[in-house]
Amino acid sequence: MRAFILGESIDCARSRGLYARVFRVCENVVPGNPFARSERWGMILAFLLLATSFANGATVTRAPFGKTADGGAVELFTLTNTNGVQIRITNYGAIIVSIRVPDRNGKLDDVVLGYDTLEGYTASGNPRFFGAVVGRYGNRIANGRFTLDGKNYQLATNNGPNHLHGGVKGFDKVVWRAEPFKKDDSIGVVLEHTSPDGDEGYPGTLKARVTYTLNDRNELIVDYYATTDKPTPLNLTQHTYFNLAGDGKRDITDHIITIDADRYTPVDATMIPTGALTPVDSTPFDFRKPTRIGARIDADDEQIRYGLGYDHNFVLNRRTDGLFHAVRLVDPASGRTLDISTTQPGLQFFTGNKLDGSITGKAGHVYNKRFGLCLETQHFPDSPNKANFPSTILRPDEKYNSRTVFAFGVSK
Repeated sequence: MRAFILGESIDCARSRGLYARVFRVCENVVPGNPFARSERWGMILAFLLLATSFANGATVTRAPFGKTADGGAVELFTLTNTNGVQIRITNYGAIIVSIRVPDRNGKLDDVVLGYDTLEGYTASGNPRFFGAVVGRYGNRIANGRFTLDGKNYQLATNNGPNHLHGGVKGFDKVVWRAEPFKKDDSIGVVLEHTSPDGDEGYPGTLKARVTYTLNDRNELIVDYYATTDKPTPLNLTQHTYFNLAGDGKRDITDHIITIDADRYTPVDATMIPTGALTPVDSTPFDFRKPTRIGARIDADDEQIRYGLGYDHNFVLNRRTDGLFHAVRLVDPASGRTLDISTTQPGLQFFTGNKLDGSITGKAGHVYNKRFGLCLETQHFPDSPNKANFPSTILRPDEKYNSRTVFAFGVSK
């Protein structure tokens, strides 16, 4: 009888029918029944079929998403796990287009900013880098210059006097090769891009791979891998804007954030780190305990004035090798939570300070000031010019590997 009750709790006709058949088989398995053995085997087979059904209950689909100006075909991949969590990804810029997760009442809503169509990303140039993988170098390099092995390199300066997120045509503006996959416990898509020697001024041919994986623990796992044939700076990260209240609902100042970081890297007036690793004690940057984002976002503080709010790199407290927990974000109103674990040493916390209502995104939502926040796991900005920062130079005999896990949940 237990199997039948469980079957009725599954909103899937196939599963209900299978459970009902199993129940009927169970009723027929009685002592003395000459067919008991075959019936038992039938029951076992039915349960195995059911287990397979559960394992394959998650889905991944691919569909056309339009073409770029030069005719490149772009696709949209939709990942849906058995809990109904849905993530849409396009191979243009390896962009996360949407993430639908439940609130405390089970209501699904999209919790990231972006556009409904490819044209939204291409026509505007996606100046805020909504949802994209940025590279080769995520974040800023001072004056677009660095010296590597005695040779000087000049990159594009596309952010005032500085280089930002890979240049004029970084990884966010190219079409990646993409293939979906499905495993017993997860679904996802693998995206690959080859950046030629000299691309945006960077040395070496770089082969990059980003893998998005969604599992039934409501975790989005992002794995980065790359190789190069010449030494080159590399700092790949994900530039999604989150709003756990739901896309376009309200600003994020009432979100509660905890960042496991005792220090941060203060910046100059052009947002380049000074090189100092400054304690967060007694500053607006102390998020070691759960803190409302809006509590100090407009404090009378030089660093806050430079960033127009938060737009700073935090030096994460690494207590173990490999993956470690770095951030917790909570929207008290909806109950949605986001926990981030990473292998990276830094986190750029950016509160969408330059969103000004001029961008209309998905479902006609207008993105006003601070309607989204970025939590970019990374190496530190301007590391190629800061000897005291962890190195971001990838060499031909090395492999670049990085992982970040975005775990979605609810608080009661």
